Amino acid sequence: MEPEQPDPAEALTILMIVAHPDDVDFGSGGSVATWTGEGHRVEYCLVTDGDAGGFDEGITRPDMATLRRDEQGAAAEILGVSDLHFLGWPDGRIYVTHDLRRDLTRVIRTVRPDRVVTQSPTRNLRSMYGSHPDHTAVGEAAMCAVYPDARNQFAHPELLAEEGLDAHSVSEVWISHMGEGADHYVDTTDAFERKVEALRAHKSQTAHMEDLRGRMWAWGRVQAKAAGFGEDRLAEGYLVLDTR
Repeated sequence: MEPEQPDPAEALTILMIVAHPDDVDFGSGGSVATWTGEGHRVEYCLVTDGDAGGFDEGITRPDMATLRRDEQGAAAEILGVSDLHFLGWPDGRIYVTHDLRRDLTRVIRTVRPDRVVTQSPTRNLRSMYGSHPDHTAVGEAAMCAVYPDARNQFAHPELLAEEGLDAHSVSEVWISHMGEGADHYVDTTDAFERKVEALRAHKSQTAHMEDLRGRMWAWGRVQAKAAGFGEDRLAEGYLVLDTR
């Protein structure tokens, strides 16, 4: 089975909505590099600054937030992304609230993406990392922002009345970190080294990891095997939802 190839003439705007800096790069770094290489526009929405992350007790939490924003900017540049939206919500304290849905709706109406890529809103009992409570909360809030909020001009009416942000309908949502639940795979073989380089830009989070490249290679091979790609291929998997 050969990897699916998108039509290069169909340039999309893709919005990645995740909880923390580095979430995009771990889960979808190869996909982002592939998409920007194909001419699609990709933007990031980071709900938190990752201020509760890292291992250095000598750095203040505000300084950690600043550091992680800088690291995410550097990683994004490696993958061909320049537009990042930081919402500044507190790391480790994310819940699905009306205010979070409004903030995500604001970004969706601003960016007006064809595709939103976000984290799974459901807990995977086989994956502690994939089921981080910030991840599942952001996934659920993003789904609520896609439907019904962003497309309903009467939802969060202040966005239209005060900011001029009209309703926008997202055509599709891709849920990452799905493991065996994925139904679509992106061949990321040619983008793998850029993914690793982007992850290494998150020095506060990855500098301590032994054989980061090997771990990412193994994960990509598992996904490629599930996709039915060749023995020398790597992949990232998604559950794709038609939200038109």
